[in-house]
Amino acid sequence: MMMINDEIILLVEDNPDDIALALRALKKSNLGKEIVVARDGAEALDYLFGENGKGQNANALPQLIMLDLKLPKISGLEVLKQLRNDERTRYLPVVIMTTSNERQDIVNCYNHGANSYIRKPVDFAKFYDVIKQIGSYWLGLNEGMPHRRFV
Repeated sequence: MMMINDEIILLVEDNPDDIALALRALKKSNLGKEIVVARDGAEALDYLFGENGKGQNANALPQLIMLDLKLPKISGLEVLKQLRNDERTRYLPVVIMTTSNERQDIVNCYNHGANSYIRKPVDFAKFYDVIKQIGSYWLGLNEGMPHRRFV
């Protein structure tokens, strides 16, 4: 059975500096007991679905996915499309975190089911604050979609 785990955040990011800062902000804010990092779209999909669609952790899905748009191997948009096309991951909260301010990127992400689109601040202090706010909202304030268990 697959179910949502309130303790897991999946961070899909290829920039080492952004990874380090996000991990620091999430840990310092006591958000998520486990933060899984995927450094490209292929790693993210492998973590979620793995071989035969069972996923690396077949018993739990993350409570929140923080997804960079511009990723190596498989783009963030393609990851989002695959998440929304699978019944198990269709309603998982996905926050797009990107440097892109292209109108078409924003439209494409929302058209494919992104829950939020946030441009990464260049300033490290602001980036840190944004990560804390995202975690506080999606893991604390937001009442997520009740999920069924899957066999």
